[in-house]
Amino acid sequence: MRETDTRTGNSHAVVVGGGIAGLAAAHRLLTRHPGTRVTVLEASDRLGGKLLAGEIEGVRVDLGAESMLARRPEAVALAREVGLADSLQPPATATASIWTRGALRPMPKGHVMGVPGDASALSGVLSEEGLRRIEQDRELPPTEVGDDVAVGAYVAERLGREVVDRLVEPLLGGVYAGDAYRISMRAAVPQLFEAARTHGSLTEGVRALQARAAAHQQTGPVFMGIAGGVGRLPLAVAESVRARGGEIHTGTPVTALRRTATGWQVGTAERTLEADAVIVAVPAYAAAALLGTESPAAAAELGCVEYASMALMTLAYRRSETDLPEGSGFLVPPVDGHTIKASTFASRKWGWIADEDPDLLVLRTSVGRYGETEILKREDAELVELSRHDLRAATGLAAEPVATRVTRWHDGLPQYPVGHHARVARIRDQVSRLPGLAVCGAAYDGVGIPACVASADAAVDQLAGDLAGVHELTRDPVRSPHGGGGE
Repeated sequence: MRETDTRTGNSHAVVVGGGIAGLAAAHRLLTRHPGTRVTVLEASDRLGGKLLAGEIEGVRVDLGAESMLARRPEAVALAREVGLADSLQPPATATASIWTRGALRPMPKGHVMGVPGDASALSGVLSEEGLRRIEQDRELPPTEVGDDVAVGAYVAERLGREVVDRLVEPLLGGVYAGDAYRISMRAAVPQLFEAARTHGSLTEGVRALQARAAAHQQTGPVFMGIAGGVGRLPLAVAESVRARGGEIHTGTPVTALRRTATGWQVGTAERTLEADAVIVAVPAYAAAALLGTESPAAAAELGCVEYASMALMTLAYRRSETDLPEGSGFLVPPVDGHTIKASTFASRKWGWIADEDPDLLVLRTSVGRYGETEILKREDAELVELSRHDLRAATGLAAEPVATRVTRWHDGLPQYPVGHHARVARIRDQVSRLPGLAVCGAAYDGVGIPACVASADAAVDQLAGDLAGVHELTRDPVRSPHGGGGE
């Protein structure tokens, strides 16, 4: 984007992608650069990407992501800006469990993404042998982490595989639907990576992190939801974009992206748009296809980003027929051999769901991790039955649901393997060589809603020549810690 054009109101920016990142980018363009003409092009017939509001048995629910990290300001601030301040709600309960070793056990406290500062923090979840193995960490020589290392591999070497298999894996799986033994510690849990680089003992490093956090104690909830579902957020952002003069077109896939002497040409099946600037806010594989001509190197890197697919089962029960344990839900370690990977007691977690129908109890379960494809080939009815089987085994819930919904998210979550941060840096380096072009979204600096908004903000600022946001994200990706009890 040429600043002279922005100030005179003559510039035209096209945003490719109508998920939360693309919509947030459009909103920032219009608020930071008044007078800019903004056009959003979304290939599908709806907006919001992985944020999807729906209903079951007359009650509004989220059929995609259900909460956003509140300790980072981007997503909550955007919600307030687009008129949702009065709808922001923290979880009604943050108490969660982990279903492991044949029982629901309280989610341990005093850990960083499952990594304890002291073995006693994991008592009850780990065996006595597993707890003793943690204590060996202080006696082991330092482990070299280099430029990056897999979370699972490093933690297993320091503390033993049981910590990884029974706690780190389900917590990370709740965020990335990935494999802890492949996930980059630098990209996914950067605070742990820094602790590993600066301390010979991992437990010592975690204690230092905990001491630092205690000295800068943040108040307020860790997570936040929106009454009616966080799926309302992209719709509210879209409404604000339109109110500020932006155009949004759904069912309009972009088929070509070409650099011209004066800017960009953005091709669709119906027409070609002339633009001064383009923000590409689509999944990595779609971005690779668009950038193949103008930046083959960036396209090659984007084409290497892998994705995990998953499915969410939403089940509604008559409350009088249920007797669930306390809390917001539970996580499930893959090592225990069950089908579901988590369950959220949605009516317990979100007060607005309970308020809409006090006689209804809504639950969610999820299946699918990186590399698991067979489970997603099952029919909807079979996925519901598999969920009911595991719910019965974990909680004793035997009632018949009065309604069910299955929502499939094919290629829903990008994977952050070892070296992901370096790949993102290479992509951004190549893209920066093309004036008036920027990229943003979950494929780069974090998969949560605040991460996508921060990525969008940085992309808009980059177009105006301000690289501070990009540099900050490179230095400190937006972490999406798991709050327990959710998918």
